[in-house]
Amino acid sequence: MKEKNKIALVTIAVALVYLVAIIGWHLFDSRRNLEAHMPGADNRPDSLLRKSNEVVVGEYFMKYKDVPQSNLNGKWTGFRGPSRDNIVASGAKINTSDDYPLLWSVETGEGHASAAIYNGLVYFIDYDELLSSDALRCLSLETGEEIWRRWYRVPLKRNHGFSRTIPVVGDGYVITIGPEGHVMCCDPISGDMKWYLDMQKEFTTEVPFWYTGQCPLVDNETLVLAPAGVDTLLIGLNCLTGEVLWSTPNTVNFGMSHSSVMPMTLGGKKTYVYIGVGGVCGVSAEGNDIGKILWHTTAWQPSVVAPSPLQLTSSLIFLDAGYGVGGALLQVNGSGNNWSTKLLDQYKPNAGLACEQQTPILYNNMIISIIPKDGGGMRERLVCYSPNDLHNPLWTSGSDERFGLGPYLVIDNLLFVLKEDGELYVYRIERNGLEMLKRQRIMDGSDAWGPMAYADGMLILRDAQSMKCIKII
Repeated sequence: MKEKNKIALVTIAVALVYLVAIIGWHLFDSRRNLEAHMPGADNRPDSLLRKSNEVVVGEYFMKYKDVPQSNLNGKWTGFRGPSRDNIVASGAKINTSDDYPLLWSVETGEGHASAAIYNGLVYFIDYDELLSSDALRCLSLETGEEIWRRWYRVPLKRNHGFSRTIPVVGDGYVITIGPEGHVMCCDPISGDMKWYLDMQKEFTTEVPFWYTGQCPLVDNETLVLAPAGVDTLLIGLNCLTGEVLWSTPNTVNFGMSHSSVMPMTLGGKKTYVYIGVGGVCGVSAEGNDIGKILWHTTAWQPSVVAPSPLQLTSSLIFLDAGYGVGGALLQVNGSGNNWSTKLLDQYKPNAGLACEQQTPILYNNMIISIIPKDGGGMRERLVCYSPNDLHNPLWTSGSDERFGLGPYLVIDNLLFVLKEDGELYVYRIERNGLEMLKRQRIMDGSDAWGPMAYADGMLILRDAQSMKCIKII
């Protein structure tokens, strides 16, 4: 009986303690001893006070070493090289027998952004998840040592990687487009900021689902971008200062795609051709009407498109997209103010020349590509078609030579193809077929999708987690 009384007393005491605590919690004003302070009085760094959408492009910089002395003068100035065609005339004797030595390797954040090369320096963008930052990195081509890095905070969620674009570099500038459409221009030697542009804020651009895939184009010192915003479709800026030189009103209501602007001469007129979400257009690239839409079509408008348009003749453009869309042939005719378009052919990826991610190469009147995964029996094979027949291949790689979404590049008469698992194939290109010369495992990673870059006898390759440089001469 006494034991039960003790238990009852303990229970009552505990209940009273909890009751007093609850009453005190409600009556106590935790703010009574707080004093109001002016913003910034706690000396907190400005960068930590900003909201997540208040990006300051290029705000941080780190120099790791001085720019090394180099005799190298090779140039891979941006997407698909100096001529934007993915073809190199090296004039060097390419090694096709011995294994290529690995010169260097660097780890990267998850992504597919590849390199530009200029006078012994390598430039590429990278995303650091720990710092939530988009970065422009500058390396030595010869050693892979990092020379400097400029970056800025931009919180992103992983979506099959982050960075996808290739910088454009020239005398006095290196220009990047980050995953969320932030354009940054730096001095290519010192890394100093020159200017920047936020396409989402400036043009109400809607960045594509898998982040920005568009690579910047510099044409005669004019930076050409396709913000495809509410009011502006294309824009031309002074690449050294960021000054707006001309703009194209978005009267066609196209959205931004993953495709890049390509310069073409059609009907004797220099033109910028762009595949947007909603259709294809040609914009004047010269004269008094620069920036004017010359023609457009909505007859071909895939919802997702990564490859860029490929000019076949002075009036024919090959178009292609993945996700079951396939290929199409667009005819453009006209001059002055009178232009017309006609979709001559359109077919699914199992019925002819098609690709999903890499832009095909037009070489010696042959179109080289890799068929998408939904391309039937020829899926993921390397193929070659005549521009006069997009349905019957001139040749294909063997049934055991399938490359996924890997990149390809022509150097002299040799075709370098990187399988998406990191194995490199080298072929001699013939009109009636391919001769395999060598194959070599370069990477053990995955998603080796980044386009290759070549300069000074060195080839740079990229998978989802690393960038590597091999010597091929």
